[in-house]
Amino acid sequence: MLRKTLLLFLLLAAITVKAQNADLKQTVLNETAVVRGEDGNVYPYVFWRKLMSTGKYGLKTRGTKTEGGLTEYLIFELSEAQKISYFENMPKPRPSVSFKEGEDFTGFKVTDIDGNKFDFREAKGKVIVLNFWFINCPPCRQEIPQLNELVARYKDNPDVVFLAVATDEKYDLQKFLKSNPYHYNVVHNGRYLASKYSVTLYPTHAVIDKQGKIKFSTVGLAANTIHWIRKSIDESLTAN
Repeated sequence: MLRKTLLLFLLLAAITVKAQNADLKQTVLNETAVVRGEDGNVYPYVFWRKLMSTGKYGLKTRGTKTEGGLTEYLIFELSEAQKISYFENMPKPRPSVSFKEGEDFTGFKVTDIDGNKFDFREAKGKVIVLNFWFINCPPCRQEIPQLNELVARYKDNPDVVFLAVATDEKYDLQKFLKSNPYHYNVVHNGRYLASKYSVTLYPTHAVIDKQGKIKFSTVGLAANTIHWIRKSIDESLTAN
């Protein structure tokens, strides 16, 4: 009887903790969360969410509550060391079913919007970083500045190739890119490639290592998406 009572207690405790964690996650993500900057001011939802999307800021509880009983959060800029720790402790971004980690990458041959030719049918020897996107995809547009920073980080390394497969027509892309520079090699009218890999969720990212294996993949945009792309590139470059 005592054993059954103990098991029931542990089960209820686990359910309670799970529910509290779910409530915490919901509170942090929704518009009712009270988020202050390091200047002491309360930031509007749109503003602090935009800061979080850059991958340069973290959130933590302030240990205080509003008059209405809501927990207050502090948004703060992360140092390089903090970024690694903060993003590593977050759940790994959702993987793509189109590019399963550890499997061989079946490459393709393509020409980008500027006429540059790429042949990934023999993918070994290079680290290939893919992004499937389209212009009217809000998270796709939102992550472009971070992706540009990623390209700049490896600009002097010829072993890293960045390719963005857009489903949009060439004219629409050229118009968009004039006011929204994107430093990946951009492929236009890539619906056939999205279909080839059964990509239905955007953005979709994949990193292929030097051995032609899929090192990492993800769909959507999480706060630590860029961290994992960068980590996967670095690990692929240093692997034997």
